[in-house]
Amino acid sequence: MSPELDIVWKLLSALGVGLLIGTERGWYGRKEDEGDRVAGIRTFSLVGLLGGICASLIPYAGEWILGVAFISFTALVIASYAFEIKIQGNDDVGITTEVALLLTFSLGAWAALGFQMEALGSAVAVIALLSLKPVLHDWLKKIDVEVIYAGIKLLVISVIMLPLLPNQGYGPWETLNPYWIWWMVVLISGLSFLGFILVKYAGEGKGTLLTAVIGGLASSTAVTVSLAQFAKQKTDNTAKIFIAGVLVASSMMFIRVIIEVAVVHPEMLHPLWIPLAVMLLLSFVCVFWLWKRSDKTEENENPSLDLGNPLQLPTALKFGALLAVILVLATALKEWFGDEGIYLLALLSGLMDVDAITLSLSEMAKTEITTAVATLGIVIAVISNTLVKAGLFIYLAGLKKSTELLWMILIISAGGIVSVWFFV
Repeated sequence: MSPELDIVWKLLSALGVGLLIGTERGWYGRKEDEGDRVAGIRTFSLVGLLGGICASLIPYAGEWILGVAFISFTALVIASYAFEIKIQGNDDVGITTEVALLLTFSLGAWAALGFQMEALGSAVAVIALLSLKPVLHDWLKKIDVEVIYAGIKLLVISVIMLPLLPNQGYGPWETLNPYWIWWMVVLISGLSFLGFILVKYAGEGKGTLLTAVIGGLASSTAVTVSLAQFAKQKTDNTAKIFIAGVLVASSMMFIRVIIEVAVVHPEMLHPLWIPLAVMLLLSFVCVFWLWKRSDKTEENENPSLDLGNPLQLPTALKFGALLAVILVLATALKEWFGDEGIYLLALLSGLMDVDAITLSLSEMAKTEITTAVATLGIVIAVISNTLVKAGLFIYLAGLKKSTELLWMILIISAGGIVSVWFFV
C-alpha cells in the first residue's frame, strides 16, 4: 500500500471510530434540543478524526504532540462539563458522554498508529456498553448485596493470596502445591458462580429443560433434588420431562470436566473427549426420547433451585481441603496399589465430587500416571457421580417413576466405559 493510501486508510479508520460512537450518542440524545446536547454524531466524528490527525503528526512533530493534544482536549471537555453543570444548576450530571469523547480521541489516535482493527473493535465494545445502559442498570438492581460481598471477598483473597503462595510441592511425595491448589479453587468457584448467576438472573421462569441446562453448570445435584421433588407430585407419564431434566443437568457435568481438563492439562483432551462425547450424545438421545413421549404441558414447569452461593470463603476452603486430601490419596494409592488404586479412589471420590478428582488426575497425568489411566479414572468418577444422582432421584421420586432413568443411566455409563476400552 502506498504511503498516501495508508494515511487515508488510517484517517478513515479514526473517522469511523467517531462515527460509530457518535451514532450511538446522537441516537441516545435525539430527543434533546440542539443546544442542550454535549456532543452528537458530528462532534464525535471530528474528535475521532482529531485523534487520528494528531497521531499522524508524530513522525513530523514528535510524540509530545499527541500528549499535548490529549491534555488540551481533556481540559476542553472538563470546561464543557463545568459549564453544563452551571447552566443546568444540577450537580448530579453524568460524565458518560465526556468519557466517551476522551475514548473516541484515544481510539482515533490508536487507529492512526496502525491498530485500525483493534480500535474499531474497541469502538464496537464502547457502543455496546453505552447502548446497554437500561439492561446493565436492571441487572445491578437485581443483584443481592450478599452476592456482591461474597464475590469481592473471594476476588480480594485470590488476587492478594495467589501471587504470595509458594509454587512448589510440600508434604507426602511433595504433592501439595499451595499455589496450584488455590488456583483450582478459584477456577471451580468461578464455574459454579457462573451457573449460580445464570440461574438466579437469567434462568427463572424458563421451563424445566432450560433451567436444568443452566442449573447444571452450578450444581447438577441441586437440580436433581429439585426435579425429583417435582416428579414425585406428577403421574408416571408427566414425570418424564423431569427425568429428561436430570439427564440434561448431568450432561452439563461432562462439559465442566472438559473445561477443567483444558485448563489443567490440555493434552488430555484428545483421549478424554471421546468417552465424554459418547456419554453426552447418549444423554441427548435419551432426553429427546423422553421429551417426545412426555406430556408437553409439563415442559414449561419452572422448578425453583435451592443453590447456595459458591463464592463463600468456607465453601472455597472446604473444596481446597478436599482437593488436597485427594491429591495425597491419589499419590499414595498409586504408590501402594498401582493403577487399581487410582481407579478405586476415582470411584469413591465420584460419590462426593467430580471436580476434585478430575483436577487431581489431570495434574498427575503430566508426570506421575499415564493419560490412559487418568482418562479412565475421570470417566469412572463421572459415572460414579451420575449413578449417585440417579439414586437420589429414585429415593426422592420413587422407583416406579424412575425406572426409565435407571436404565438410561446404565446405558450412558456403559457407553462411556466401552468407548474408553476401545478408543483410549
